[in-house]
Order: sequence, then C-alpha cells, then structure tokens
Amino acid sequence: MMQDDPMPAMAPVPPAARQRSGRLAQEGAKASAIAVLSTVLFFGGGAWLVASSPNWPKVRAQFFSASDFRASFPDVLDGFWLSIQLFAYCTVLTAVLALVVAVMRSFRGPAFFPIRLLAIVFTDVFRGIPLILLVLLLGFGLPALRIEGLPNSAKFWGVIALTLSYSAYTAEIYRSGIDAVPESQRSSARALGLTQWQALRFAILPQAVRNVVPALMNTVVSLQKDVALISILGVREAVKEAQIYTASTFNYTSYMVATLMFLALSVPLTRLVDWYTARDRRQRSQAQL
Repeated sequence: MMQDDPMPAMAPVPPAARQRSGRLAQEGAKASAIAVLSTVLFFGGGAWLVASSPNWPKVRAQFFSASDFRASFPDVLDGFWLSIQLFAYCTVLTAVLALVVAVMRSFRGPAFFPIRLLAIVFTDVFRGIPLILLVLLLGFGLPALRIEGLPNSAKFWGVIALTLSYSAYTAEIYRSGIDAVPESQRSSARALGLTQWQALRFAILPQAVRNVVPALMNTVVSLQKDVALISILGVREAVKEAQIYTASTFNYTSYMVATLMFLALSVPLTRLVDWYTARDRRQRSQAQL
C-alpha cells in the first residue's frame, strides 16, 4: 500500500524579507498614529478656540438651543419632505431634457443645423443666467402675465427654473461623453445601415452615458442643495420653514435643523458618488490589462 507523500516543507522566509516586512509594519503604525494625533489636535484645537471665545455662550443660545431645536424640528421636517419631492421632480426632468439637448447638438449634417443651433442657444442662455435670477424671473415674472392656462404655482416655476438651468450644464456633460466615444463607432453603425438617430441610440449613447455617470452624480448632489433656492418664491420647504421660525422667535437654531437635514441627504449621496467613481476606475483598469 502506497503511503501519501508528506507535505512539502515551506521555504523559510529570508531574514531580509522579514526585516523589510517588520519595517513596513512599523512605518504603517507610525503613519496611523500621526494621522490620529493630527486629527485630534486639529479638531480639538478648533473646538477649544470656539468654546473659549467670549461670545460663545450667546452664539450657543442662538444657534444650538435644545428647546428651539425640538420646537422647530416638526415644521422643518415637513418642509424637508417637500424639498425631497421637488428634488425628485427636478432630477427626472433634468436627466430627460439634458439628454434631448445633447442629442440635438450631436446630429451631423447641414440639414440638422437649425436643431443644433437651437440646442446651442438653449445651452448658452441658461448657463449664462445665474440660477437665483432665473428662479426670480420665472417664479414672479411669468405668473404676473396672467396668461390663461399658464400655471401660477411657485413650486411649478421653481422646478422649471432649476430644470432649465441644470439641463444646460448636464447637456454639456452628456455631450462630452458622446464626443469621447471613438468616431469609428459611429462610422461602423452607419456602415451597417443605421440612421443617425439609430446610431446614437444603439451605439453611441450607451457608451457615452456610462462614461459620464460620475459627473452626472455630482450634478445630482449639487441639485439637491440648490432646491433650497425655491424658498425665495415663498414655497414652504425646509429653508422657508426655518426662516419662518426664526422670524417669530429671533433664534437661528431652526437653520441648524435644516442644515443637518440637508447634510443627512447630501453626505450619503457624496459617498455614493465616491464609491461609484472608485469602482468605475477599478473596472476600467482591469479592462485595460
């Protein structure tokens, strides 16, 4: 009966390799300790500087009052849910309108020049107008015309203003992704007998959108914060509710409540963007190997 071969002995680790591994571990531990110490000193020093200032008790009572926090929280929360709804509408409308504008600018040939010109004018105009001015012009100007059938809702015009402004920027992001697709992809699609629209739909746009997803997600984060600008039209979203509470109590804690709510939404979105960007970078690196 044959006996099983004994397990091969593992080769001993050379002393130089052990020394190098130990040195790397020591350097890593030292770097971690320095990072922790510098973080504690930085934030601890900042907290001490604020707390030791002469007016800190007054500022704490005006901005960090526990009783005012509890009193303002329900109304600000209700306004924040409205902010989320407006943000959802703007996100969907912006994604669709921006893609349409980008596609209009991507058509080739002299026959499509009027379409390209319209897209260029749209992009230049709405990128050139400051967002707060656009909100004011549409929110107060158009309802004042009292045109029959034209909505007078401040929410409606606030969403339209944000959609138009962000669509102009997002269309350029889409267009950069379209231009980054090799021209051979378009030529191959046309050689197969596809029309310009079919080439864009089946060959260009899927690759273009994938290329610009990280940039699009950053735009979504910015849009989530700029929804607060609709409050200047009188819409009682989170910022407006905080402003109403402050006007009645002369205490600014309600603004801190609104700030924390926006942070609770924007920070996870930002981390999601970072995670997706890092994952996309790893996948592209592996595909190139």
